[in-house]
Parts: sequence; structure tokens; C-alpha cells
Amino acid sequence: MSADDSQNDPAPDDEKPLRYATDFHAPVLSHDVQARLVTDPSGCYVDATLGGGGHARALLDELGPDGVVLGIDRDPQALAAARDRLADEREAGRFRAVHGTFGNLRDVLTAEALAPIDGLLLDLGVSSHQIDAPERGFSFRDEGPLDMRMDPQRGLTARQIVNDWGERDLHDVLREYGEESRAGRVARALCDARPLDTTRDLAAVVEGCVPPPDTVKTLTRVFQALRIAVNAELDELEDVLEQATKEIRTGGRIAVISYHSLEDRRVKRYLRYGNFEGEPRRDLYGTLVAPWAETPRGPIEASDAEIEANPRARSAHLRVAERRDDDEAGRPVPPLS
Repeated sequence: MSADDSQNDPAPDDEKPLRYATDFHAPVLSHDVQARLVTDPSGCYVDATLGGGGHARALLDELGPDGVVLGIDRDPQALAAARDRLADEREAGRFRAVHGTFGNLRDVLTAEALAPIDGLLLDLGVSSHQIDAPERGFSFRDEGPLDMRMDPQRGLTARQIVNDWGERDLHDVLREYGEESRAGRVARALCDARPLDTTRDLAAVVEGCVPPPDTVKTLTRVFQALRIAVNAELDELEDVLEQATKEIRTGGRIAVISYHSLEDRRVKRYLRYGNFEGEPRRDLYGTLVAPWAETPRGPIEASDAEIEANPRARSAHLRVAERRDDDEAGRPVPPLS
């Protein structure tokens, strides 16, 4: 496909929305990822949010016998599930799986001797398995420990944040990462209710200070904010986007699936302008400079059929861009809409 790929290319009639789903995770927009990310069937592609291996399986189906997929995930359970699912491809040398974070992409590629790569996939957010496992603490719908770590073996927990951080810091987290208008009220209530040990403890505090019909939306924002803080998700995202510009070959592509505006805004700005401020940069001749060309321009969304089969696909936005030659990156780029 060229850089002006159609945004509305229909999926084939026999495409099943849950074709690559397992009990561990149901990957979204897998057909679009297949069709738009792979430019060289013999190339090397990185699924930096491996999960249960659904997108990796889709990419391998699109690649030829010499194509390679490297999977990266910080969750040991996800790695185990993907390695088991793709055992034959591992044996054939077409698939590798590495424990790590996508914010360390450069280090992983150096260790695996795979740079430069032909494409990178990022499916941001939390997996179906993580949400549905109460012991991971990601959901307010079930009782579980206040954990929320994507790597349960290391790092700060949500329990530490809600019990140890000051009211002002809690307010800032809820406001910045949850875009919650009642951040002050909720932060104050959390401090007054300490200690908090479980997801139900946290949910009860929010329910006590935010009346219906806004309760569920606020719960969603609070849990999202804490999860982002625990896993440093936005810092990791910015790190990997900057590294991708150096690690993906000219003509290679990046595909990013985001689920909320905090992620999508950063992706949109970086792929259009090469920075997170959304500021056009010009060379000495006044020409706009950008290292990426969106293909297509704007987000790709799930079909009605996929949303019906997997409601979590409703909020997914896929953006794809192609790495430009540095000598061509001065061609004019339309202003950010």
C-alpha cells in the first residue's frame, strides 16, 4: 500500500472480528494492522505490547517464511500465554518473546540484534485478561487488591499511591491522567478514608462522594488515572515514539492503537510533527519538517461488527504512519486539525 492508503478499505467478507481472540485477550483491529503495517513480507516486525499473542499471530500470518516478529511485554503471564500459543513459530525461528517495557525498545533491539526494524505495533492500555482478573486490581467491578501493576513482580502499586501520597499529588494524578473534574473532592475523600486495601475500598469512597449518574464515569477515570501513574504509561509512550523514529527503517511503519484522548493526542501530534506539542517545525527554507507521513491521515476505528463482537473495541483508534527519508521530511505537512 502507498502512503495514501484508503481509510475505509473494507475488511474481507469472511473476516471474523474475533479471529485472533483467546481467553487471554481479544486484539482489536487485527485486519487493519495486518493490511497496513506490513510492507515487507520478509521483514522484522515488533509487537511491543504482546499480550496473549493475538496481534503477533496476525502479523505472522501476513509475513512470509523469512519474516520475523519480536514480542515485548512486561507481564510474565502474557509472555507465557504468547509463547505457548506461538510455540511452533518460536521453534521455526519466526517468533521471539522478550520480557521488558516498550519504553526500552532501543535496548531490546540492540540485545536481540534486530535493528533497524520494518514495523512496530503498540496496542496501548490494559489487556482483557488483566481487566478480568480480580487479583490484578485493574477493575472496580470485582473485589481485588489495589495493585494495577502490568508487571506484578516490580514497581509501585495503586495501594501505595492512594495511602501514601499527599492530597495535592492525588489531585494532580486524577486531574492529569483521569481528566476528572471532581479530582479535588475525590482526592480529599481518599485521604480521609485511609487505609484503603482493595478495589472495593477505593470504589466505595468514589461512590460515596460522586452521585449518580456520574458515578461509573468517575470510577472509570479514577481507575484509569491510577493505572497510568502506576505503570508510567504516558512516559513510556513518549519514550517509544521517539525511539521508533530512529529504530524503524525509511519506508517502514508504525501502528498505534489508543483508547483515550491522553494517548491519542500524543500519538497524533508526534506522527504529524515529530513532537508532542503539536508545533510545526520548519527548516531554513521555511518548509515544514516531519519524520512521519500518516497513512491514512486520521484514525481508523473498529467496524460495527467488531464492536458488537468485542465492545472494548468501541474506543479504539488506530493510527498508522510511514517513516520518511530524512531528505524528504521537509515536504509540507498539513496543519494539525
